[in-house]
Amino acid sequence: MRSKKLKVLWLTGIACNGNAHSFLNYPYLAQFMDRFEFLYHPIIESKYTLVDIINQDLECDILLIEGAISIEYKKDTTSIYDIIQKYSSKAQKIVTVGTCASFGGIFRDSGYLGASGLHFDRDIELDDFKNIKSKTISISGCPIHPEVLVNTLYSIREDIKIALDKFLRPKEFFAYTVHNGCTRNEYFEYKIDNHNFGEREGCMFYEHGCQAPYTHGSCNKILWNEVNSKTRVGLQCMGCSEPSFPKSNLFNTKKNMGIPEELPLGVGKRTYLTLAGITKAFNIKRLETRLFND
Repeated sequence: MRSKKLKVLWLTGIACNGNAHSFLNYPYLAQFMDRFEFLYHPIIESKYTLVDIINQDLECDILLIEGAISIEYKKDTTSIYDIIQKYSSKAQKIVTVGTCASFGGIFRDSGYLGASGLHFDRDIELDDFKNIKSKTISISGCPIHPEVLVNTLYSIREDIKIALDKFLRPKEFFAYTVHNGCTRNEYFEYKIDNHNFGEREGCMFYEHGCQAPYTHGSCNKILWNEVNSKTRVGLQCMGCSEPSFPKSNLFNTKKNMGIPEELPLGVGKRTYLTLAGITKAFNIKRLETRLFND
């Protein structure tokens, strides 16, 4: 176990700072700060300023990158591209924090200054920064789950091997779909949709655009603020950890002749139609009524 604090540098590209704020919701932040030291963070009081980061040549153990990257953007004489080039060679590990840094996100879709993720433009692999890909880990999400980020950083600290998927995301947190662990799965199985947001009953896949069956993430396994998740409070998953985020018409399920255009991962159309036909034979009054009738 390492005794010294790891030196962490948090850089911000084209971003809204949502991930930096989400990180502050980690419930054990004080203990975290006993083991990690921020050379620079856009919100937390840090040892150095951004000007220091640019002008000095500091030692850095972990480089965190939030926000989309643009090779076209130049501010003064130094760009985020230049700073990443400078410190990525020093860092033991590089972590893209959020979907914008991982895949481009909403800024990529806006076409703003050719923005993309560090290694991916949506799901297309990029050549820029290819030399540092072997030490990069992607934590996607809009925003990231603070516990996923922190647990990844602890794994780096303790030299624990981290198995990654094809988008460099830790399988420990992204091998599942958000649908896995959803408390509404019984409604999903019997095709009972929820027709009002915020209600306890019903699934939101068939009518309300829930992306959980094809979104990789642990939102229903590692609860937000140790309490809740979108689907638990009656809001559909928006697929924010996927390269395709953001999609249009997020509150509606696109269909072709009554069949969802995008089926759950691993489910073929013929299988879906067979299961749907069987499901129609069921009439479960318990699932058709409100949980609290009084």
